[in-house]
Amino acid sequence: MMPSSYDLRYFCEAAGTLNMSRAAERLGITQPSLSLAIQRIEGSVGAKVFFRSKRGLALTQAGKQLLSHANSLFQAWSQVKSQTLASMQEIQGRYVIGCHASVALYSLGGFLPKVMREHPRLEIKLVHDLSRRITESLISSTVDIGIVVNPVKHPDLVITRLAHDDVTLWVSESLRGRNLSELPVIIDPDLIQSQVVLKKSAKIGIRADRTIETGNLEIAADLTAHGCGVGILPTRVAERAMRPLSKIRLAPTYRDEICMVVRSESKNVATVRYLMAVIKESFAR
Repeated sequence: MMPSSYDLRYFCEAAGTLNMSRAAERLGITQPSLSLAIQRIEGSVGAKVFFRSKRGLALTQAGKQLLSHANSLFQAWSQVKSQTLASMQEIQGRYVIGCHASVALYSLGGFLPKVMREHPRLEIKLVHDLSRRITESLISSTVDIGIVVNPVKHPDLVITRLAHDDVTLWVSESLRGRNLSELPVIIDPDLIQSQVVLKKSAKIGIRADRTIETGNLEIAADLTAHGCGVGILPTRVAERAMRPLSKIRLAPTYRDEICMVVRSESKNVATVRYLMAVIKESFAR
């Protein structure tokens, strides 16, 4: 077990004076408190650090070794403390941004190039998953900032709305005039909004008699653009397809809220505040 910084400082004072009464007086504590601190140090080291000689208090071999390394320990702690404070006050360090891969494609390019160009001491790790899992990672503190869709409210999280998107039915322009009920539906089955749109689509004659399932919305958009079927897609994804897609008239729509999410205590960290500002600015454009 590591000794506390206080116990280590008390030991150094006692080692410097070799007089418990004088060391306690200089530290502003009682002699019994100092004796207890020395006992804790010895418990951490696993050996006695002082012994009584004819001349009074003296350091054991273990005590001499501890004293020789004590200054290095204090210097190391000082550096750790300095770097920790710097990470709170300066734009530097390593931070994790989480978002769905499709959200990443239309959002990260709007701010990350500037961030990395202007702040060479900043490192970013990207994590891509379903928005609900990114939110769970924020709650467990494994992600620092999330750009998520339809986040669930949580007392530890601060949610800022950035924009909205509409999930609806899309089809290749080459299929205009076709009987859409004969076409398979291209869907990401893990997305709740896609399931809702599919269920409501029966009202306009589109049913899930045949489906093409994929966990990648960009692949779904590409297959839709190539005429494989009717795609259930967010508008922002459909508009990025390599070939033009057309929104199906009278198709049901699910409104998505795109939000930025951070832990409440992270708002005091300079880098998090900065990233929040540039993300918000990029969506405002």
